[in-house]
This record gives sequence, structure tokens and C-alpha cells, in this order.
Amino acid sequence: MKILAMKNVDLSGKRVLIREDLNVPIKDGVITSDVRLQAALPTIKDALNQGAAVIICSHLGRPSEGVAEDKYSLAPVADYLAQAVDCPVRFSKDYLENGVDAQIGEITVLENVRFNVGEKSNDQALSKKYADLCDVFVMDAFGTAHRAQASTEGVIRAAAAERKSVCAGNLLVNELSALSRALDNPKSPMLAIVGGSKVSTKLDVLLSLSEVCDSIVVGGGIANTFLAATGVGVGASLYEPDLIDTAKTIMTKTNILLPDEVVVAKKSQIDFDDFLGSLQSALPITKPVREIAEDEMILDIAPSSANKIADAIKDAKTILWNGPVGVFEVDQFGEGTKILSLAVKDSAGFSIAGGGDTLAAIDKYEIADEVSYLSTGGGAFLEFVEGKALPAIQALEEATAV
Repeated sequence: MKILAMKNVDLSGKRVLIREDLNVPIKDGVITSDVRLQAALPTIKDALNQGAAVIICSHLGRPSEGVAEDKYSLAPVADYLAQAVDCPVRFSKDYLENGVDAQIGEITVLENVRFNVGEKSNDQALSKKYADLCDVFVMDAFGTAHRAQASTEGVIRAAAAERKSVCAGNLLVNELSALSRALDNPKSPMLAIVGGSKVSTKLDVLLSLSEVCDSIVVGGGIANTFLAATGVGVGASLYEPDLIDTAKTIMTKTNILLPDEVVVAKKSQIDFDDFLGSLQSALPITKPVREIAEDEMILDIAPSSANKIADAIKDAKTILWNGPVGVFEVDQFGEGTKILSLAVKDSAGFSIAGGGDTLAAIDKYEIADEVSYLSTGGGAFLEFVEGKALPAIQALEEATAV
């Protein structure tokens, strides 16, 4: 994969438009998690240090296209950057009509690109308007690289058509490097942890990983389908009977690590309208998988099984993690995820983790510093693992090849 990196482009005196993924949670105008902002800062600071006039664009939330709602405004992000970076920070709402008065050594944050009609449909005219704002375009938003939209793929092609420099920022380069290290030539043994409610949502991921992994740990509803494929009755647990044959096929390709003991709760104790709330008072029952009653739901891997799986994780030289293995948000059904997360922490192998729930578990168990690489991508992370071409990455590759 050949992509021009920002560090190899002369930015001095240039207007540099950086597409970041600054889709941060905001409550009452206050940013409640700055993880994505912290991840973007190195690219932003490097551009400033090179003497650029920096323009930043991003989406935030899912507003109705063409409707500017205050709750989706990037104004709080501009305020954050004004505190985090030692330079003037401006905020622009009318950049499509009036352009941007970008100044060297300063930052201009553009209002939410999803307020612009044509953003999601990758409108060519809108893409050109973005390209016209800059001399250099930097794609740094791995989390949106799988979307062919005007501020991701479209602007790259528009800028390249105008013979402007297009390149990848520090974050994007690091993401691609880490994923390539884990997938293209991984050190063996390679182990993946894949959690989630349904095999169908991660079928392509499982099929792809089964070709490169020595072992795969499955959790959540995914594990239930694999347990059913081995002949285990999973009671009232969520599983997909129509994918049992698919699970059996995957089990012929790689070693699927399944628990022999699980933590269950009576279905009658669970309110599906208040799932997490009801689990706070639900009684956890640990039992062998072959003793699950018809009215019981599997909610976690039991500690005895998790410790066995943890030994395999500690021995792995490459670990890819996407998804918890239980309802980790509730402590009595989170011990399995905790044990596995601590095993990732203690492993000497290269580890990469991605996905919102995975990062939340890593944050809960305070192991972030011990994971080799934390991916900021959700859907993009999964699609890359599946082997799919990401539109923005493909556009960068084509622009680099010209």
C-alpha cells in the first residue's frame, strides 16, 4: 500500500485542510470524552509546526442533512482546541459561501460537514468546494475512511484533479501500519478476540480472520451460535440457528476457543426495555455449558473458562481484539471480559484493539497503556479486517500513483 504521508509534504506557507474524525460525545455543550481529539492533535500540531495555515473539518453525530442543529455543532471542538493548542483558533460556519481566511500559524475549524447538502451522497460540486479551500488536503480520519462522502473520498479526488497535494496524516498512517502489521505478516501464533451479538454482523470478519489466525476467541451472542454448532443447548440465549453450518465451516479453518463454563441469568429477571438496568439485580449463576436450562440466558464466560483462554492470549505473538465477551458494563457479568483484557495487558505480543465497546472495556479496566495500538475506527476497522477496500484509502493510493 503506497500512500503519500504528510510528513513528506512541504506545508510551509500552505493552506492545509485536514479531515479528522472529531465525532466526540457532547452533553450540554461539554465534551465528555476527548479520546478522538487527543488522537488527532499530533497531526494538527505537526502541520502548524511546519508553518501551515491549518483548516480542520469533521462530522459530528447524525444531523439531518442541510439542517444546522446546535447540538451537532463543532463549536465545542473549536473551544477545546483553543485550550489544547498554543495558537489562535477560529470557527467558520459560512466557509462554503465565503471561503476561509486561513492564516499561517492559526487553526480554522469548519462547522459540521454533515450540515452541508451533498455530503453523504459524495456530491462532486461539494467535494470541489472543499478542495478549493486548500493547497494541500490531509486525510487523517481513519474512522470515516470506509465512507465515500464529499469530505472523505470526494475531496481527495477533487484536489488530485486540480494537481494539489493529497496525503495521509499521522493518525491514518499509524492506523494502517498497525493493521497491516497485525494482518499482512503477523507473528505466530496469532489470536483474535471477536465479540458481538450476532455472527451475521461479523461474518466477513470471522471468515477473513479464520484464514490468518491460529485461534479465535468468540464472545457474546456470537459464542452462543458456535456453542450451538457443537451441540450445546443454549437455552433462551440469543443465537442464530441459520448460521450454525457457517459456524461449523469456520471451525474447520481455525481453532475456535469456546468456554466450557458460563455465567447465566434467568430470562424472567431481564427487562429487555431496560437491559443493563435489569441486569444490575439479576442473579448470576455459573454452570457448565451442557447444563444450561431452557429459561436461562448466557451473559458471560465464567472465570474458570476465561482463565484457560487467557493462557492462550498470553502466549500469542499477535492479538487482534474487537468486542467484549460478556455484558461487561455490569460487573457480575463482566468478569470474563476483565480476565481476557488483563491477559491482553500481560501479553508480550503485539496487540491491536478497535471498536467502541472494546475501547470502553479497555477504559474500564485501565489497560490502555498496555495495548500496543488502539484503533480509532469502528466500521472502518472491521471493513479493513474483512479485506474490503476503503474508499478514502483507495483514493489516496490512486492519487499517490499518479
